[in-house]
Amino acid sequence: MNITFRQIRYFIAVAEARSVSGGSSAVGISQSAVTDAIRTLEQETGVTLFHRHAKGVTLTREGQQFLRHARSIIDAIADMAGGVGREEDQTEGQIRVGVTPVVTGYFLSDIISRFRRQFPRIEIVLVEDKRSYIEHLLVNGELDLALLIVSNLEQRSAIDHEVLLRSACRAWMAPSHRLSDVDGLSLADLENEPIVTLSLDELEGLIDGIWNKFDHPPRVAWRTSSMEGVRSLVGTAAGITLLPDLVYRPWSLDGDRIVAKRTREDLPTVDIGMAWRRLTKHSEAAALFMETVHQHRK
Repeated sequence: MNITFRQIRYFIAVAEARSVSGGSSAVGISQSAVTDAIRTLEQETGVTLFHRHAKGVTLTREGQQFLRHARSIIDAIADMAGGVGREEDQTEGQIRVGVTPVVTGYFLSDIISRFRRQFPRIEIVLVEDKRSYIEHLLVNGELDLALLIVSNLEQRSAIDHEVLLRSACRAWMAPSHRLSDVDGLSLADLENEPIVTLSLDELEGLIDGIWNKFDHPPRVAWRTSSMEGVRSLVGTAAGITLLPDLVYRPWSLDGDRIVAKRTREDLPTVDIGMAWRRLTKHSEAAALFMETVHQHRK
C-alpha cells in the first residue's frame, strides 16, 4: 500500500472541514490536488472514504475508521519528531483524572495514548462518573484534573477551567425525512416532528433547553439513555434529534444513514474542557498532562 504523509494530511483536513474546498483552504493547496490525494487514498485502501453531496462530503463508516488511524499516525510522527535523540522520559508520579461518559467515549482515548507514549512512568488513575460527582471530587481535592462538559458546570466559584473543544448542535434525521433536503431549516419547521431525546447525564435536558430558549415546545416521542439507541431511532425515521457534532456519526449500528443539518437559529454549543480546583498548585505529573492536552487541542 503506497500512502503518503501528505495524502493523510489532506484527508484529515477534508474530513474536519466536511468539504474539499474547506480542506484545501486549511492546508493551502489547490482543490484539484486535494481531490487527487483523496482519490488515490480510496484506490489504495479499496474503500470509499467520503459520501459526496451538493453541500460537501460526509465520512463513510470506513472513512471514520480511517480518520482515527490517520490521526494516530499524525500524533505518532509528531511524538517521534519531538523525541528524536532523547532518552525515554524518566518522570514518575501519579495523576488522578476525572472524566464523564461522553468524554470517555468521544474525546479521551487519543490524549491518554499520547501521554502514555511520552511519559510511560506516570500512572494515570481515571475516575468516570456523573459531572456533578466529578465536580465534587475536584473541589474536595480528590482529583488533580477533570475532562468534562464545562458548559454546564455548577461550582464555578471553586473550579477553574478552559475550553478545549466547542461543539455545535445540529438536527439529525434520516435521509428519507421530508426535511432532509430543505435549505435554511428552522426549529419552527420541526415543531410537530417526533423528537428522540438522549437521557444521558451530561446531555440531559439539552434538547428541552434548546426548544425552551426559542419557545418551540418539542414533541418528545422517545427517551433513551443509549447513544446508539438515538442513532437507530433517527436512522429508521422514527424521529429526529438535536445533538452536538462531537457525538455525530453518519450511520447507526445497523448501517442506517443519518444526516445532520444546521438550523437558521444559533443553537447552544456543547463545550468540552479541562477543569481543576481553583488555586491548585499542580504536581509535575499534572502539569505534563495539561501540556499534553494542549498539544492535542492544536
